[in-house]
Amino acid sequence: MKLNSLGATALLGLSLVMLSGCDQAEKSAQQLLGKASESAKQVIDDTHQAAEQALSDATKGLIAPPERKQDKQDNEEQEGNAPESTSQET
Repeated sequence: MKLNSLGATALLGLSLVMLSGCDQAEKSAQQLLGKASESAKQVIDDTHQAAEQALSDATKGLIAPPERKQDKQDNEEQEGNAPESTSQET
């Protein structure tokens, strides 16, 4: 799979160099690279989540997947637990 990714990246890079003379072709190539990048990020995220779930299943829940920052923020907003100041009034 790594070889395919490297081959695809090399092919896209070579395509960018060859098409640099045409603005429209360059824009299309950049959009294609952006989509490929987003797709790769999604695959990495999905793999990470699956690995966390497999670890949790293998340890029968002893090791729970860590809560992500966005999930923590969403939970705080839902519960109304916004960070408060630590000063005390006397």
